[in-house]
Amino acid sequence: MCLEAKDIFENRASKYEMRDTRYEVIAYTDGASRGNPGPSAAGFILTDTNGTQLQAKAFFIGHNTNNVAEYTGIVKALEAAKKIGAKKLTVFTDSELLAKQINGEYKVKSEQIRPLFQQAIDTLREFENWKVRHVTRDKNKEADKLVNQALNLEQDVEGKPTAAALNKKPIRLGVLISGGGTTLMNILDYIKQGRLNAEVAIVICSRSTVTGVEKARNAGLKVKIVRKKDFPDVDEFSKRIEGELVAADVDLVVQGGWLCLWKIPARYDNRVMNIHPALLPSFGGQGMWGHHVHEAVLAAGCKISGCTVHFCTNEYDKGPIIVQQACEVKNSDTPETLAARVFEAECIAYPQAIRLFAEGKLNVQEGKVEIKAKESAWDTVMPLLIAKLRR
Repeated sequence: MCLEAKDIFENRASKYEMRDTRYEVIAYTDGASRGNPGPSAAGFILTDTNGTQLQAKAFFIGHNTNNVAEYTGIVKALEAAKKIGAKKLTVFTDSELLAKQINGEYKVKSEQIRPLFQQAIDTLREFENWKVRHVTRDKNKEADKLVNQALNLEQDVEGKPTAAALNKKPIRLGVLISGGGTTLMNILDYIKQGRLNAEVAIVICSRSTVTGVEKARNAGLKVKIVRKKDFPDVDEFSKRIEGELVAADVDLVVQGGWLCLWKIPARYDNRVMNIHPALLPSFGGQGMWGHHVHEAVLAAGCKISGCTVHFCTNEYDKGPIIVQQACEVKNSDTPETLAARVFEAECIAYPQAIRLFAEGKLNVQEGKVEIKAKESAWDTVMPLLIAKLRR
């Protein structure tokens, strides 16, 4: 896609770009002491930017002051956020004193909490970006509730997922690879962090010696090698792939650096996704993969590039577009530097497309994907009210 002026990208591209929230975590922290000093507990709740709960824990910490409990809560939250790979963190606490001390507005005078304060500051510095904000107690109810449970039981407690979350069965993915497995590893990261309700049921690789095979096996995944040259024709090759997918009870097939054309059977219509390192329909088709795409984008003088996630058909780079993510093409770019920037976009776009599928939000009509908006209670009630009025 070629544009005449770079300022079009600067003024408009951000409208279409998705914020990279892979490593963003929100923490709600709390601490309480009954007696001050007295029996105390500290806790936290971690969520992603969509509000999905990642962790919820509270700790009974014995006889302590309220301030010690509040600081213990934030320290525990920071440690948990680091452990799941967070790079950007926003902390909400109902302790105004703690928030002002962390932000340098008040000095820490208590010798008792100074070590915890320093531990919190040192850990915060390990994040690329962080914020600590004060909120009123009514906006921190869940963390407060968890801490009170630990106090009542006088033991550590762990928050339970909501009933809705428990009822959501992870979708089973079949991932097709032909190379290093970087897309597979990115998807696994999302799953491990609780950001994607999915599991990788099988990995099928078209080459036996690529590093993606080793990565998949090291991750404990089931791996099958299905090489095109081992079959007399594409039909037999495709049947073998289909057989492996069916045996693994796969819900969605994800092509991640897959370089073989195979015939997608009817049972997998609109259930096979691919990601292309350009903004389709530009720079697609047979032979347009990897560095070939980026060389063509630079040769054409394009000002923006990006990636496209689409459902696959039995043609190269055809099929309904699900998600696109744009990125800038710089004057100094080489195919390698552009490829690195596009891959950053891919790491955002692919999990988003898989999540939309898992949530049942993708509807294909006349070759186009419609992304369903989340239905509100009013959307359900309104038709009933209208029907009642018409009686």
